[in-house]
Amino acid sequence: MFKLALTLLCVLCALASTWSARTVDSHLGPKDLTRLQKVFVDGLSSNDLQAIFFASQNIETTDAATKETLCKKILTLHEESKLNNFEKDYYLVGANRNLRCTTKLPESLLSKIYSSLDSQLGTTQEIYYRIVTHKALGVQISEAAQTKVAKRLQELLKTDDSLSGLGYGFNAAVELGQSGSFVANRIEDAIVQADEVDGKLLQFEGGLSITALILNGAFGVAKTYNKPAPVTAEQAVKFANYLLSRRSVQTAKGAHVLIEALKTISGNEKIAPICIQLIGNGQLEAQSPTLNVAVVDLLGKPLSPAVQSINAKILVKKDNSVLAEKVQLASKSSDKTTYAADLSSLKPARGIYQVELNANGVYTQKLQLKVLGRVKVQSLEVGIAESDASAATRKQSVSFPSKLKDTLSADSTQKLLLKAVLIDESNSKPITVHQAFVRLYNKETDKEIIFVAEQDSSKAYKFDMDVGNQGKNFNYQSGVYNIYLTVGDASLSNSFEWLLADVQLKFNQPDKDPKPSVVRGALPEIVHQFRVPDKRPPRIVSDIFTGLCITPLVLLFVFWGKLGINVSNLSLSPSTIGFHVGFGGILALFFVFWLQLNMFQTLRLLIPIAVFTFLCGNRVLRRLYAQRTSNIKNAAGTS
Repeated sequence: MFKLALTLLCVLCALASTWSARTVDSHLGPKDLTRLQKVFVDGLSSNDLQAIFFASQNIETTDAATKETLCKKILTLHEESKLNNFEKDYYLVGANRNLRCTTKLPESLLSKIYSSLDSQLGTTQEIYYRIVTHKALGVQISEAAQTKVAKRLQELLKTDDSLSGLGYGFNAAVELGQSGSFVANRIEDAIVQADEVDGKLLQFEGGLSITALILNGAFGVAKTYNKPAPVTAEQAVKFANYLLSRRSVQTAKGAHVLIEALKTISGNEKIAPICIQLIGNGQLEAQSPTLNVAVVDLLGKPLSPAVQSINAKILVKKDNSVLAEKVQLASKSSDKTTYAADLSSLKPARGIYQVELNANGVYTQKLQLKVLGRVKVQSLEVGIAESDASAATRKQSVSFPSKLKDTLSADSTQKLLLKAVLIDESNSKPITVHQAFVRLYNKETDKEIIFVAEQDSSKAYKFDMDVGNQGKNFNYQSGVYNIYLTVGDASLSNSFEWLLADVQLKFNQPDKDPKPSVVRGALPEIVHQFRVPDKRPPRIVSDIFTGLCITPLVLLFVFWGKLGINVSNLSLSPSTIGFHVGFGGILALFFVFWLQLNMFQTLRLLIPIAVFTFLCGNRVLRRLYAQRTSNIKNAAGTS
């Protein structure tokens, strides 16, 4: 008993997840179908045999002259086409049948088509096109031929498990009757290769054509051989979402396979998703809030059978509180595509609401709607005050939508003031709006300037403009300005702009700055200069520092004089003389650098002297090392 209950629970959970996914947000509407119809019209007039075939499948040409021209045209295009023979043969035969051409096809071509099934067919695609070409010609394929082709198809599918191979294999098997029933075992192999995108779309690698090919073939196999639907209801929704996302196709083939695939999914009642969407822009008037929804299939057609009951749960989006539950929607059209519910009794306040719809206890959909309110001007005062508050403010009341008869006047020592109280018409409470502007407009100059009205602690909107400080924004152009109050909000149904008064503004003209003299001609050349050297210290400081620097050298010579200098090892070889001369030259160069050279001049002179000194010093050291080594050997030999 426990196992049975657990099994039922799992089944119900699976069904619940499926039911919640049985709806999509859109469908092919009239605009989409009209645009796709234009794609077919363009395809019919193109120079592409494939486009003409798919276009002729979807629109009918009634003009005899146009039809005759097309019948001749497809023969020429067939000869020039670079498509595979089996594919272009099918397009020619199919277009010739769709157009009801009176001209017979060449016997040589027909003979080749009739004998094509006797040859070794190389791919599942070739098998499919050869079979449907025979069907288009009205040729009955013998049972023996069907068995032979089915056997060949089975062989090919063992080695070709690509999406294209499986897709054409499914569609070919449908035409082979019971001989092709073996392909039903390969449907799952194809469906598991679908790629999921963002958890909302399912498609096959290769795009719309491959996705439609596999779906049409898989559903056809399931129907022909009485097998369960090849996809679950949740997968059907995701495939439908992908197909609907490709509604902007620009080719006749793409438009045809899109429509066919949507028809295929919609044709299976057990898993077919439906579309439940709001009618209109989802904005309801607070005075007469009526919820209207459309319930259609993926192609925008009425459901068969129609939905029997729809109820809604309405929540306030702001705090997720429930406004009402189990609100019944009644059918409002003969084809039962439109359902409506009057929400007046609920008295919804201005705001955004979430609607959770449930149809027949199977389909669910979440929609969002907005209830619009109406704003009312409870009071408005406009006046002029002194900038230094030395005198009382002169305010006048204006009733909406009237205009103040007298023209106000303000100069640069005064301020223009405005205070407006806005309320919700339904409950007379102060309201906050997204946009509250004061616009000043001068008819003579056709110039305007806009200010933001701010809401104070009492929720009244106030505007305060110091005329003197704002002169620059008006370009100091005195004159009569119209005062407009603009109130707008996305949740209001009666946003407005109100001309409430005129004001004469007088600005003080600013002092004119002298114009800078214009220098004409070439400017002085800019020459790069090094930074000016810092000022040298006094002479006495330099002399003392020089003496301190020379002291170690003087002491060296003094000590040498007292201790004596061993010059016995000093040879007069060129390398020894060169090393000492180079070393002395480096010291002399540093002395000159200290007196007058800069760093760059010193480096240019130092590099050759340093290289010469290094080479000479290296030879001296090598000679001394060789001499020392020889002395050690001689001493060892003597001992």
